[in-house]
Amino acid sequence: MEHHARRPSGRRSLPLAGFVAISAIAALPAVALLAQAPSRPFTVIETGQSFERLQDAVDAIGSGTGTVAIGPGTHRQCAVQEAGKIAFMASEPGSAIFDGVACEGKAALVLRGREASIAGLVFRRVSVADGNGAGIRLEEGNLTVSQSWFQESQQGILTANNPAGRIVIDKSTFSGLGTCENSAGCAHSIYIGDYGALRVTRSRFERGTGGHYVKSRAARVEIVASSFDDSAGRGTNYMIDLPAGAVGQISNNWFVQGRNKENYSAFIAVGAEDVLHPSDGLRIAGNDARIVPGLNRSTTFVADWTGARIALADNQLGVGLAPLERR
Repeated sequence: MEHHARRPSGRRSLPLAGFVAISAIAALPAVALLAQAPSRPFTVIETGQSFERLQDAVDAIGSGTGTVAIGPGTHRQCAVQEAGKIAFMASEPGSAIFDGVACEGKAALVLRGREASIAGLVFRRVSVADGNGAGIRLEEGNLTVSQSWFQESQQGILTANNPAGRIVIDKSTFSGLGTCENSAGCAHSIYIGDYGALRVTRSRFERGTGGHYVKSRAARVEIVASSFDDSAGRGTNYMIDLPAGAVGQISNNWFVQGRNKENYSAFIAVGAEDVLHPSDGLRIAGNDARIVPGLNRSTTFVADWTGARIALADNQLGVGLAPLERR
């Protein structure tokens, strides 16, 4: 299940801002620790205890710090982290699948501890009554996600608000996510609340089924070296929506807007709702953006409601795409 996000070719790569001082890979324990996991599917690496239920492994760590190694297979269960700092790691990336079960009517993993790290896991077919079923529901603390897959669910990642918190997503894939068919409003591939910082790198978004691919109310964003392939999307909206404004950068990404859109008026939207954060200096640079081949359409790469000084540079835009529209 390895993937590589497509990077635009033939252009100088722009430097990363690096405002989040963390590497998604380095933040997680070495995979070598997982090699000797016992036959039970969930093992706390630090103690060697293994469990049949993920929740029991999480409870064994409690308010401390620990790593849960997750064995291969389809796991039709979920867990709630109430405290502590926990890393959830597949013993083999892509082999541990959480399928169709949500805790508290929310998500496969409901996280409200100090911090959580996710590596190598697959989340699929999560659906709940209010339309917000997610692979991960982050309610408190920091979050790092690396080399994970979110598939065919109402949402991939959904968070609450934490202005002091940070979220890092690296080398992950979001496929077949989103819906606007519920009374609670639209669900999205990623929906980040009012967090301090969001960083998305080397990730892929594709085949959206409603809503936006990335919707973020974070004060700072870094969305870099990722791909947004909407060519097979259905009823989708913006590829990146920053409804509250943000600073940071959106750079070195690849975008294709598809035919089947609920709203095709822009690829990236800034400040379309309540503007909570300044956007002066937001840098949108070095991206490659196209409308799907064979479609005669006029639209806008960046739509801005804030009037801020947004820095656009070195973007390669296809036919029918205007660089910026103030609204």
